[in-house]
Amino acid sequence: MNNAAPAPARTRGRPRGKPPTRESLVSAARTLFLERGYRRTTLRAVAGAAGVDPALIAYHFGSKKGLFADVMQFQCANALAVDDVLGGDPATLPDRLIDAVTDLWEDADFRRLTAQGDEAAEVIREYLEHELLARLVEFLGGRDATARATAVVTILGGLIYTRYLNPLPTPAALTRAETRQVLAPALRAALTPRPRNTETARTGRRGSPASGGGARPALTTSARPVRSAAQL
Repeated sequence: MNNAAPAPARTRGRPRGKPPTRESLVSAARTLFLERGYRRTTLRAVAGAAGVDPALIAYHFGSKKGLFADVMQFQCANALAVDDVLGGDPATLPDRLIDAVTDLWEDADFRRLTAQGDEAAEVIREYLEHELLARLVEFLGGRDATARATAVVTILGGLIYTRYLNPLPTPAALTRAETRQVLAPALRAALTPRPRNTETARTGRRGSPASGGGARPALTTSARPVRSAAQL
């Protein structure tokens, strides 16, 4: 009869005491991209800094470009914190959106990452389209959510371009408070639900001079947009 104790069962998953492989690679890659730039950073160097097999980079990210995209996405997500921005007082949402963008782009490390050429520009485009725009559409809801979210992202994209990527003297010279003062009204207008105008347009056609509808329908037609605008 064999009285030997059974061998301990092998545990599945990551070894205890070691950080998750993906997070370790992102952290190591971020440091090397900042130190050496995108082109001079090798996958072997990233794997060595993270203490893992280089094959794991292909497994987790597909390529060096995919790894860089994750580093940039991580930086964007940390700075923009979309849930926090969208979760506050709706009245101050324009200010929070502007502050989130300026916080991100005035971070020295992020600015260095954005100088990595086409790879960085592509990641920024994808982030604005698939993360910020998509989340705004979901948050706003309603029939015109996509149009309103598109207007917001377009305004913020203009801020990024004219203040950071290709700075114009006047926007670049604004303080953060002045930037909010200038852009918040435009964002507030973009975020406001648009009134339905189908019925107004139909009434306008009935009351046009060519239809002989007289003065009363014309007055009704002109009054409706005024009431709608006052409600914004």
